Amino acid sequence: MSQILEIAMMVAFGFSWPNNILTTYRNKSTKGKSLAFLLLIDFGYVCGILGKILGGNFVWYVMFFYVLNFVMVTADLCLYFHYRAQENNR
Repeated sequence: MSQILEIAMMVAFGFSWPNNILTTYRNKSTKGKSLAFLLLIDFGYVCGILGKILGGNFVWYVMFFYVLNFVMVTADLCLYFHYRAQENNR
C-alpha cells in the first residue's frame, strides 16, 4: 500500500511539470522561474532515486515515476538556461 501512495504522490507532482515546461516554451521567458527551486526539486528526486536504490526497496514501477519527474524537471532546467541566455543577449 505504501508504494501505491508513493506513486500517487509522484503522479500528483508529475502532473504539474508538463504544464510548467509548456508554459516556459510558449512564453520563451524565465520570468517567474526560480533556478534555486528547480535545482532543489531535481536534487530531491536524485535523493529519492538513490534512497530507493540504496535502501533495498527498489521497485521498478515506483522508480519509473521518480525518473520521469526528474527528466521533466531537468527539461525545464534546460529551457531555463536556454531562455536565460537569450534574455541576457537582448
